[in-house]
Amino acid sequence: MGTRRAGWFRRLCHDRPMDLSTRTHSESIVVDASPEQVYAVVSDVTRTGEWSPICEACWWDEGAGPVEGAFFTGRNVTPERTWETRSQVTAAQPGRRFAWSVGPGRVEWAYELAPTDDGVGTTLTETWEFHAATQAMLVERDGEEVAAGLIEQRTRWAHEGIPVTLAAIKSVVEAG
Repeated sequence: MGTRRAGWFRRLCHDRPMDLSTRTHSESIVVDASPEQVYAVVSDVTRTGEWSPICEACWWDEGAGPVEGAFFTGRNVTPERTWETRSQVTAAQPGRRFAWSVGPGRVEWAYELAPTDDGVGTTLTETWEFHAATQAMLVERDGEEVAAGLIEQRTRWAHEGIPVTLAAIKSVVEAG
């Protein structure tokens, strides 16, 4: 590409608005246990540190537990920083679904549980949804360049972390 043409191409790419569409990612694993057994583990947020690569610990607000509307706090740790988030349970359906909203309303996480076709185990699916409005808030707060890095980092963490989390949950549940 000639210098003049390359400059045009760089301007074209730089002048495009950031893609702030909602980002989602999910993966599944089969666990050798009933949906009720798996649900008992994933809905106990106090055990999250056993399987999450970033969330070190979670605790329920006083008197709360795994019911819709309940709040809990999580402490996340990376080499760069430590921070806490407050989340609200958005679904608590034993043996079927446990979900929460970080913020609330900024990022959604969910565990979906379904019996396997042979009825022996559970297909456990973890889903992450990073809302467009949250991404727009990051752009407004931090500027486009910083927000783009944060959005990509969070997306990478979800893509890399979900399979690690699912494998660890499988191990915890199957160890009994």
